[in-house]
Amino acid sequence: MRLLREGSEGPAVGLLQLALTRALFGPLELNGVFGPDTAGALRRFQQSLGLESDGIAGEKTHAALLPWYRGYLTHTVCALDTYYRLAERYGSSVDAIRAANPTLEPENLPIGAELVIPLPFPVVPTTIPWFAELTGYCVQGLRARYPFFRSGQIGSSVLGKPLWFLELGTGHNRVLYNAAHHANEWITTPLLLKFAEELGAAALSGAPIGGYSAAEILNYATITLIPAVNPDGIDLVTGELRSGPAFEQAAAIAAAWPRIRFPEGWSANIRGVDLNLQYPAGWEQARENKAALGYTSPAPTSYVGTAPLTEPESRAMAEVTRRLSPRLTLSYHSQGQVIYWQFQDYAPPQARTIVRLFERVSGYEAADVPFISGFAGYKDYFLQDFRRPGYTVEVGRGVNPLPLEQFDTIYRDNLGILTLAALVT
Repeated sequence: MRLLREGSEGPAVGLLQLALTRALFGPLELNGVFGPDTAGALRRFQQSLGLESDGIAGEKTHAALLPWYRGYLTHTVCALDTYYRLAERYGSSVDAIRAANPTLEPENLPIGAELVIPLPFPVVPTTIPWFAELTGYCVQGLRARYPFFRSGQIGSSVLGKPLWFLELGTGHNRVLYNAAHHANEWITTPLLLKFAEELGAAALSGAPIGGYSAAEILNYATITLIPAVNPDGIDLVTGELRSGPAFEQAAAIAAAWPRIRFPEGWSANIRGVDLNLQYPAGWEQARENKAALGYTSPAPTSYVGTAPLTEPESRAMAEVTRRLSPRLTLSYHSQGQVIYWQFQDYAPPQARTIVRLFERVSGYEAADVPFISGFAGYKDYFLQDFRRPGYTVEVGRGVNPLPLEQFDTIYRDNLGILTLAALVT
């Protein structure tokens, strides 16, 4: 996290405000503006821990706030510690602590052992704008809270930011879901992460999710989530990246396209390459189509690059897809409330049946991709090379980036798709 002080703005400030509220030093308005109220709450937090109470969130303060960024803390077992006493002390629950520490015996806690203590709030926030570092906090927090999840990186972005994955389940039916190829469609990132959190919680409690047993989903399927394919672009759009050489380069690119709002209208990666036009599935036709619209060099949107898979983000996605060879993929975009399911006029035989199920549980409509947009996308590549069902789901309605006020409706509409996609092949 960057240094934050009065006058700072952006999604990192929103997370700081949320963390202070979670730690009971609020409530604060989650407006992403570091004003006097945020400074006062931060000073009280610093004083409570014996830190210098300067109202500045630097390295030591961010480290102290990590539990409220990630949703868990670690505790070194002392004499007389029990799960019940620890749950009372930290506002957690015995069941949550037991689930997060499956290798320890609650009746025989070894002194000096490190315990994971889940804190009493959801890991994944859905009320603040996103940024790349928040993806990492959520992946780490979910992995700690649900140790039967697996996590890691499939690669790095242009600016070296991790491309995180989260893997759920151990079943033979492997599926892959991805989100935020396009920077200003970042609302799809918390969509996948919230699904992971609710699936993990339902598995522990024995509750259903999307009308199905969570335990049965995790036994039948292995679900790999890539929640943020374009982390650099997300930071640009939401204002976390607002200075420095990369920002200046993007601003210079955008200046040639004054009709596209900057940075809100930016969908490309930080080099001005549209990541969902980077796949070797009619890439030459995509280049021709976009050139006819004037996109022949780096741009905020629709530039295909100099060749397929030149960008580290799209290359990492192609590599992980080849390695996993999933039976089905979902690619999350916004907006339109439609589901694209073919590459030109090709789709595997079961694809139509599956998309009809998705229509029924979501209220979205299956649609044909317009010719001008029908090449070089991730879905196109998967359908062409793997000959298995692949879908692009366009969530919500309006102008990207969609407002967070739509998130609850988007999640409700897509929960059925996210659960069914793991079960139908």
